[in-house]
Amino acid sequence: MAPPSDWPSGYDLRSLSEVDSTMSEATRVLKELPGPCWIFAAHQTGARGRRGRAWAMPAGNFSASLVLPNAGSPAEMGLRSFVASLALFDAVRAVAGLNANLSLKWPNDVLLNGGKLAGILLESAGNTLVIGVGVNLAKAPDVNEVEEGALRPVALKSEAGADVSAEVFMTHLAAAYAPWEERFRTYGFGVVREAWLAKAAKLGDQIRARTMREEMHGTFETVDEQGHLVLTSAKGRMSIPAADVFF
Repeated sequence: MAPPSDWPSGYDLRSLSEVDSTMSEATRVLKELPGPCWIFAAHQTGARGRRGRAWAMPAGNFSASLVLPNAGSPAEMGLRSFVASLALFDAVRAVAGLNANLSLKWPNDVLLNGGKLAGILLESAGNTLVIGVGVNLAKAPDVNEVEEGALRPVALKSEAGADVSAEVFMTHLAAAYAPWEERFRTYGFGVVREAWLAKAAKLGDQIRARTMREEMHGTFETVDEQGHLVLTSAKGRMSIPAADVFF
């Protein structure tokens, strides 16, 4: 698949029919890439999510990774999950319509009708960031394939009636990502944070945040300037840099 005529300037595209993982492929080729490049695959045989978890990819679903050189400090790299979330939100809305019930779940999921439609994975190599994106376009994984207590997986086709190919969605995502990246580099995290909070799921509600060591309950107050989840509970105000969130 060659980049279409409306492909964003400054971004390359490498398209594969099959690969073990677009994240793994990105790592293998990143030294060959002079600038930002999307790695797209029609099918993955070994897709993975956060913390090494398997990512199910039924036929017709979407998978791609963006190689982003000169991505800044580790802290700036971590904030790209919000940049990618907003781009993914815009891309889904472009194909599903303005009435699609979309929201964003901290730190890196896109929800449709309250179920998990898409996920984002960040990995770094030196000053290069790789952003992996997986979207259930055609079919959602079986509920037995997700962690107990996790949100139900949903698919764009069944939940919103949008029948879009992975190739077409790739063009929408690339077009949506480029302006958010430009805003982030130009204005910093503030504008991204404000836009993300406007679309946040369960803001002001009671949620659970589970780290490797403990589980915390509280009201989802905000996301701070470092991208940390801020909970308010009987124990006080907590700023959490990394956790799995449950509603």
